[in-house]
Amino acid sequence: MENKNKLVEDMELSNMYDFKDEESEEHFVREKEGITEEIVRRISEEKNDPEWMRDFRLKCLEIYNKTPMPNWGPSIEGLDMDKIATYVRSKSDMKGDWKDVPKDIKNTFERLGIPQAERESLAGVGAQYDSELVYHNVKDEVAEQGVVYTDMESALKGPYADMVKEYFMKLVPPTDHKFAALHGAVWSGGSFVYVPKGVKVDIPLQSYFRLNAAGAGQFEHTLIIVDEGADLHFIEGCSAPKYNVANLHAGCVELFVKKDAKLRYSTVENWSKNMYNLNTKRAKVEENGVMEWVSGSFGSHVSYLYPMTILKGANSTMNYTGITFSGKGQNLDTGAKVIHQGPNTSSIINAKSIAKDGGIGTFRSSVTVLKNAKKAKSTVDCQSLMLDSISRSDTIPGIDVRTNDADIGHEAKIGRISDEAVFYLMSRGLSEENARATIVSGFADPVSKELPLEYAVEMNNLIKLEMDGNM
Repeated sequence: MENKNKLVEDMELSNMYDFKDEESEEHFVREKEGITEEIVRRISEEKNDPEWMRDFRLKCLEIYNKTPMPNWGPSIEGLDMDKIATYVRSKSDMKGDWKDVPKDIKNTFERLGIPQAERESLAGVGAQYDSELVYHNVKDEVAEQGVVYTDMESALKGPYADMVKEYFMKLVPPTDHKFAALHGAVWSGGSFVYVPKGVKVDIPLQSYFRLNAAGAGQFEHTLIIVDEGADLHFIEGCSAPKYNVANLHAGCVELFVKKDAKLRYSTVENWSKNMYNLNTKRAKVEENGVMEWVSGSFGSHVSYLYPMTILKGANSTMNYTGITFSGKGQNLDTGAKVIHQGPNTSSIINAKSIAKDGGIGTFRSSVTVLKNAKKAKSTVDCQSLMLDSISRSDTIPGIDVRTNDADIGHEAKIGRISDEAVFYLMSRGLSEENARATIVSGFADPVSKELPLEYAVEMNNLIKLEMDGNM
């Protein structure tokens, strides 16, 4: 495919070749490890935070210190917060032109195909390297529509500062869990998007996050507001090279979908297998609004990832389509949550998981229907595919319905690749290896077809790499 977007090509490069970038003293400053008031104040000072944000960070630190570790999901005992560097920044300012980005950083993103992707099929791109955005740009024709796409630090101090203050960590409060509080204390980088009323962005915006420093954490914050009648597709890509020490990703995504608006949020993740991915994503949808999640997770040692949607307005809808692939040494605890608040709301959760070489995949769903959500409809469908006898897959549904006028369903299936299906494909000329890969790709097709074609092609390449044991 000559004109393909290379969003996910890093997942081939960073794992097959495991490239790491030379972090010279000339370009990087690394804060000392641990979480202390001194470090939080230093981050706030480095960013020239307004007073309210500095105070908010310190309050979050207080909550973090008082909050116990999560009591759900797989063990995170291997994560020692005293050894995590919470801030690794570039000495170079953020650039609006690729040629001005420091050479060592630019080389990384060129290998990932980001500049090419921007030229060919994206309305705007933000690229974050460790704790800071190093590049951010939006096409003129999109900016002329009034679309705001900038880094969080600029939004915090620019003309949209009041909007940031109004929405920042209102959907994901620091009291939500320990790592939400941690995020509030040390967040850095991320993107702010505002789409004005009635504006439809025809091609996607994309943010790409690269965590390259060993033993570091990444805490980007994404805040998207899609105003009444507007439409946006936002794509998020994530990667990191492999190290022998733990890394941490504790980002936060807050999405606000106004009346009659639509937002599709697509994520393709390939964190390295020393990564603890403790990310929090949440959306609130107003009357007649539409929220769509498309998620592919192919990396990390441990994941806690459960995007939540609050269907506040009448006739609002949510659709979640996701796939995880857990291999050797991976324990991926993922799922989706939805709260039906308004009447005639509807949600569909369609999740796929694949486990190989002793990998563990757990799917958690939570459907809550409040008493005012009359005629709510929700369907949860979880399918798991086991590629051997030593892997494990679990489904843990949660359903809380507080009205008699609702239609709720849940279905889960766990199976293995059929020997008959493999034999059939082999009889048509495929090798056993290719036959199994074909079956797995077909299993993942409901997710692939929800992505733009070039991203679907790359996701299938990732699955093949997993099948071949190259990741």
